[in-house]
Amino acid sequence: MITAAAAVAVGGTAAVATAAAPAGAPVQAGKVAWSACPTDVTGGVYLKNAECGQVTVPLDYRKPNGKKISVAVSRVKHTAKDYQGVLLGNPGGPGGSGLYLSGGLAAWLPPDVAAKYDIIGFDPRGVESSKPALSCVPNYSDPVRPDYVPSSVKDEKVWLARSKKYADACAKKYGWLLPYMRTTDAAKDIDSIRVALGAKQISYYGFSYGTYLGSTYATLFPTHVKRMVLDGNVDTREVWYKGQLSQNVAFERNMKLWWGWVAKYDSLYHLGASEKAVEKKYYAIRAAAKKSPIGKKIGPDELDDTVLSAGYNTGYYIPFAEALSAWATKKDPAPLLDWLSEGGGDNGFAVYNAVQAVDAPWPASWKTWHDDATRQYASGIRFNSWSNTWFNAPIHYWRYQGKKTFPVGSKKAPSILLVQSTLDAATPYPGGPQMRSLFPSARLIAEKGGKTHANTLNGNACLDDRVAAYLTNGSLPARKPGRTADLVCAALPALNDPVPGATAKAAVAGAPSKNLLIGRP
Repeated sequence: MITAAAAVAVGGTAAVATAAAPAGAPVQAGKVAWSACPTDVTGGVYLKNAECGQVTVPLDYRKPNGKKISVAVSRVKHTAKDYQGVLLGNPGGPGGSGLYLSGGLAAWLPPDVAAKYDIIGFDPRGVESSKPALSCVPNYSDPVRPDYVPSSVKDEKVWLARSKKYADACAKKYGWLLPYMRTTDAAKDIDSIRVALGAKQISYYGFSYGTYLGSTYATLFPTHVKRMVLDGNVDTREVWYKGQLSQNVAFERNMKLWWGWVAKYDSLYHLGASEKAVEKKYYAIRAAAKKSPIGKKIGPDELDDTVLSAGYNTGYYIPFAEALSAWATKKDPAPLLDWLSEGGGDNGFAVYNAVQAVDAPWPASWKTWHDDATRQYASGIRFNSWSNTWFNAPIHYWRYQGKKTFPVGSKKAPSILLVQSTLDAATPYPGGPQMRSLFPSARLIAEKGGKTHANTLNGNACLDDRVAAYLTNGSLPARKPGRTADLVCAALPALNDPVPGATAKAAVAGAPSKNLLIGRP
């Protein structure tokens, strides 16, 4: 799940009164008042060498001279003579803070590639350091929450009441903003950032939901795009309700893959010698946590939310196996408690619901939601079916609902580089070929067997070298006929199937490292 720190005002004010106009219309460049960046925000460690500011944008782009809000931006300037322009990054979500990505991408890209760009991070409208930053019920996700999996109609009504209360609080506090939280609004904000920077074109690097935001931008403003890397592509046919159901199936597969991995090292973790044995042990721990929360803070929901990350990223395989083992074998809750997300408000959750609610239609009848969750759970898709339902349930009561999904795709967009791992759970593989079909000059690289979500810049040279070449001079593999990948890279065994004691652990809380980017989607 997405978590985000409390909103913090970015140093510097200012900026651009000119709205982003439709593609091709003349605009006037503004300026950003740059100053020191905050460090007490998501990924603040990456902002030490960056400068930050605010870009003023219209609340409603149909009324460019009306009410304004602002979007937080950061910048790490180019140092190479071979300047390639502006490169914006987005980590996903919706609701993920991307302000840190100026320094993040500067650190993760090869130094000679990063040096060619002014790298720009930004918090989309409503997120963390942008103004305002949404927060509807700050303690909504505090432990210990009611079990995600209802055992009765009464249990389900408890969650429905919680979801309605949350949606009502959002409407009361931000009713004026919620209708303008569509991905198309955020894409127009990107073009306002382009204007503020005085750039004729931008390049863009998007992960997860960031692929949907980037492809929306490329649809609205195809001539304003120089280069674009989209990693972990959203399936545009499933925005957003059907995508939730597909995620549930994919996460069930990936959790079983992790449980199978744990079983290989039963002599170390003592959680079971087969995938089924480890799965049975996990659900026994979960059931016990419902009766007596682990460390008084980790009930069944908190446990699910924590280990779900192993379905996103193999970097979590070792630390979560160790944490579960410590509790199961020694009743030591400390390792699991170290991973428990607490505090920081609910900004990411608020923005997630706000964007997805207005982006596309959702089933009007709760019976549809209930029946789909019940059907999936009964069919063996146990791990994520109900938790994903409740994560999205405030949308059922949202005051502002989307009526039509934006048609992504453009023949005018330049050649885009797409990357998709075949065992990605958050954005299942079909999203890659689907995105490729919408942009006739796009190229798709498939990471065969890759289980980590949005896995570029994570050590697989087959992927990363091609990203570097594309960002250096635009080079891409030849496009093949048909609905297929244009190039296939094998997943890197050391990352995809880590060996305890031989592979570095994923970093514990703090600044997000590249291999810990997660989100829905």
